[in-house]
Formats: sequence, C-alpha cells, structure tokens
Amino acid sequence: MRDSRETIGPRAFVAGYPIKHSRSPLIHGHWLATYGIAGSYEKIAVTPSDFPDFIATLKTSASPYHGGNVTIPHKEAACLLADRADPLAEELGAANTLWREEGRLHAMNTDGIGFLANLDARQPGWDRAQRAVVLGAGGASRAVLQALRDRGIAEIHVVNRTLERARELAHRFGAPIEAHGMDSLASLIDGAGLFVNTSSLGMDGSEAPLLPFEQMKSDALVTDIVYVPLKTPFLRQAEEAGLNTVDGLGMLLHQAAPGFEKWFGRMPEVTEELRNLVLADIEAPA
Repeated sequence: MRDSRETIGPRAFVAGYPIKHSRSPLIHGHWLATYGIAGSYEKIAVTPSDFPDFIATLKTSASPYHGGNVTIPHKEAACLLADRADPLAEELGAANTLWREEGRLHAMNTDGIGFLANLDARQPGWDRAQRAVVLGAGGASRAVLQALRDRGIAEIHVVNRTLERARELAHRFGAPIEAHGMDSLASLIDGAGLFVNTSSLGMDGSEAPLLPFEQMKSDALVTDIVYVPLKTPFLRQAEEAGLNTVDGLGMLLHQAAPGFEKWFGRMPEVTEELRNLVLADIEAPA
C-alpha cells in the first residue's frame, strides 16, 4: 500500500533561515492545483552551516527534489555552490532558483525578472522614464539596478545612507548608474520619471521620510518592493501627489514563475485570483 504521505510527481522547495513566513508554498501550491499538476512545494529551514551539505545532496539522485528556491541568507552561497549560474545570477553574485538538468545543478536569479514583469503588467510604458532614482543599496537593490540598466533606462541614481555601499553597486554595474548619499535624494527626485524603494523604510509599519514626489514628472511612477504593508508610506505619499504607483506584491508573484516552469514544466500565469489569495494571507490575523 502506498504511504499517504508519499508525493507523486516532482517536488520542489524553498530553503531559508528563518523560513516560517515564506508565502512561496502558497503561490506554487495554487499553481499546482490550478493546472492539475501532481507535485509538491514545501518550506525547509536550513541553517547556514548546513546549507553546503543540503546543496551537495541536491546535486545527487538521492535528493527527493528536482530543485527549489533559496532565500535569505543563502542566495550568495547558492550561486557559488551551483554547478552553473546563468549570467544574471553570476553578475549579481546571488541566486534564488535552483534546478537539476542533465546531471548538473543550475542557478538563476529571478528577482529582476519579477521586478520588471510586475511594472510591465501594472503600469505599461513605465520604462519611457529617462531618470530613475533607487533608494537603498542592499541585496534587493542589486537586482533592481541590474534590471533597470538592462532595460535601457538612460540615467539611474542609487541613493543610500552609507555612500560607500552605493558606490560599490555603481562600480559593480557600471554606467549609467551613479551613487549618492541621502543628502542628494530630494534634488534627484526633482524631474525624475521613476522612483523605486528597495530599502526597509516603511516596512511592517515603520516610518519613512517625507519625499518631494510632487516634483517628479507628472506621468512618473513610484514603486516599492516592500509589500507588507501593501500600501507603504512612500506609495501613499506618491498617490497624494497625484502620481502612478505600483506595489511590491506583484514582484513576489512574478519572480516565482520561472522556477515553477523549471520544476513542473509549465510557465504559470500571475492572475488576480493568485494576487488576492496571497493578499488575504498577508492581511490575515497573526
């Protein structure tokens, strides 16, 4: 008799530490059910010290998984430990998606893909902006800067409290990215066509500074990769200034799609049904 716990079909995972609050299983579980695909996707808590052994097993047929996602704090290690990283992940030095193919463990980074796909879906034509201002120089900023550069935005300014960190990213990705300290933020926003918050300002109800969004171009877009809360302080300020806004939830959804295709053989669609499902989970009482 088959064990009722046994999974038929491909298995995938999201590994991180901590991992309790990941919504990736909700997203992939929805797609598996929607497309009638036999398979599973689960959360796995893996400590940094255990991660190399976890990857070593994943490279072998002894692993029950076809691949999976990695999140904080494993993205850089995943890129280093994979047999082959794609050009985006290699330049970033970080990967969030792994899969086995022809006996090798491959790695890619879909954060920038998700960022662009979210803006393309929610605000078509956003990339006509000539000047973009990106606030924050942490890990998330890397993928955003890379994506904006590769999309062809002519002028990209990264602003950070620690100027040296912003300079490191400008050096990593090259022209047209320039680094600035926080004292330059207001002047850079003046006349800009795109503002992206990649910092933790405004996350989980924390405060965010007032910014002069009214000085941006009249058709400018303000977006925030933070999605808890869905309408961040920066998005509220931008709406009050009459600007277009895009929240960060779509980035989470779109970045998941390429991995699903690798593991389960179908490129899934990001729908309003899925968005509402994840939004309900975000808003549910703790």
